[in-house]
Amino acid sequence: MATAVGAGAVWGTAGTAAAGGRRGPLGQGPVDAEVARLEGGLIRLRRDIHRHPELPGEERRTAGVVARELRAAGLAVTTGVGGHGVVGVLRGARPGRTVAYRADMDAVPPGDIVGGGRDAAHLCGHDLHTTVALGVAKVLARLRQHLSGTVVFLFQPAEESLSGARAMIEAGVLERHRVEEIHALHCGPFPVGRFAVTPGYGMPGQDKAEVTLQGPDAPDAARRLAAEIGALATVTPPRTPSDIERMITDAQTPDGPLARFVALRAVAQETKVTVSYRCWPQERYTEVRESIRRLAEQYPGTEVRFPTEPFPALLCPEPDARALAHHLRRRPGPDSVTTLHAAFPPFSGEDYALYLNRVPGTYTFLGVRTPGTPVTAGYPHFPDFAPDERAIAIGVRAMAGWLAERAC
Repeated sequence: MATAVGAGAVWGTAGTAAAGGRRGPLGQGPVDAEVARLEGGLIRLRRDIHRHPELPGEERRTAGVVARELRAAGLAVTTGVGGHGVVGVLRGARPGRTVAYRADMDAVPPGDIVGGGRDAAHLCGHDLHTTVALGVAKVLARLRQHLSGTVVFLFQPAEESLSGARAMIEAGVLERHRVEEIHALHCGPFPVGRFAVTPGYGMPGQDKAEVTLQGPDAPDAARRLAAEIGALATVTPPRTPSDIERMITDAQTPDGPLARFVALRAVAQETKVTVSYRCWPQERYTEVRESIRRLAEQYPGTEVRFPTEPFPALLCPEPDARALAHHLRRRPGPDSVTTLHAAFPPFSGEDYALYLNRVPGTYTFLGVRTPGTPVTAGYPHFPDFAPDERAIAIGVRAMAGWLAERAC
């Protein structure tokens, strides 16, 4: 791993909340004790979900497992939300605020696995995300008498297709439950025990263009135009593990190479050029669109079309992310947090952006890389992605304490 990210200490079960800062009635000690009791069962649960990957929009079995576990914990459960989405509501014994926690359930389609694959597989960590959320629900349910406010758990389908969040939002999950803020974790290529917060950053959105050329030399012109448009890219996908390591370091560098970028792919197909790109900040979409039009205008009779509005970037409010970083430094410890100074990774997006467009919240990377393993073992969508299962308990401890604090 890059030198900017040390191995970090795995958060143990005996930690307690330090003095200072905003405190709720639920201390970290009881949370840690419950996680210690549940950890073995959560690992078994994650392995079960892992063995049964389901494509985006087809998460029937996973949704059934989630609903069963939530009901057993005593939550009010609604199924079939925005497809196979599941909502679990936990009301504390004391009045407070309403906060939400989102976990995605679908597996990676074969075509989205780096290098390709034959079948869907849990190579993005959604099986771990689902398990962490179930663990948080179980812990807080066991400590309900000490919990203030309401926690709404959103188990979302179809994240990989960027359609599940919209479907759940359109089903009214935020308004119906009067959600005031929302939080989520995502597996990341950081050492197990390390969290990466994203104040003022997050993940890029995406835009697409289609350029149609005319005339007898259109195929040759399309190839030339594709190369010219491709030159707009300022970053290229990593080709080697060292490239990935450097990208992780760059993401943690203030005003570094990834503070502003364009990641772009242009492909010539007969008389057409198809373009897909991400950029940061998202205001650069206007700039890139103008550049694509300008380059296309060099070829007479060319038609440029942008089929849809850009998919929005995931932008984490800075105050919320910094508050979470402060919480994590108090409880897991000062070495448990790193800060990203770029949208990361520059080649991926997340429909969690749609939640944050409506309510404030956080989106944080949970380190899942076992020390000494290749970086691709902790980098989602790679075929050798193998998250360290110790991250489950680490994530549950962190998010249970955080949600309890935010719901006060």
